[in-house]
Amino acid sequence: MPTTIVPNHHADHPGFRGLPGLVAALSFTVGRGATARLAAELTRVGPDDRVVDIGCGPGTAVREARRRGAAATGVDPASVMLRVGRLLSRRPGITWAVGSAEALPVPDGAATVVWSLATVHHWRDVGEGLAEVHRVLEPGGRFLVTERRTRPGARGLASHGWTHDQAEAFATACRTAGLVDVAVQARRAGRRSILVVTARRA
Repeated sequence: MPTTIVPNHHADHPGFRGLPGLVAALSFTVGRGATARLAAELTRVGPDDRVVDIGCGPGTAVREARRRGAAATGVDPASVMLRVGRLLSRRPGITWAVGSAEALPVPDGAATVVWSLATVHHWRDVGEGLAEVHRVLEPGGRFLVTERRTRPGARGLASHGWTHDQAEAFATACRTAGLVDVAVQARRAGRRSILVVTARRA
């Protein structure tokens, strides 16, 4: 696959830790609500759902799922993100776990919804991550990914997201992983232009 369209094009990101990680975690608590609400609406999250958020950060979307009555698990490789999430989410029905897309600390078929919001471009291995998504979703379970829409050739922070071709490459990977009803759409979340990939487990 050409380098210009790989969907995990920042897989070598060093991760978040220490004081810089804490600053990042606090910054991630601002301006993410619109994307979390859109994810919950598109997956029709409700009280009967069990949501797994891959790369949950400080938990904005985890808390949105819980507000809609779902049980929610936030998974992130950075313990600093989970610490901030716990501080902001002192309520039952939410669990937090250190893990990654490629190694989800979740039993087989435990989730009705899995989402990953603005984090797939950091996944180490898309194939392994999607195999884990397939494993933890129950039959008929819904999967959703969002990424900020970026321009081809963007560099630095402006490249943290996807071009349309990168979204299509991820959709193809979803089909290869055995997910069905895969679709790509452009949406707005607040003022942000994003790309959304949706799918489900057969």
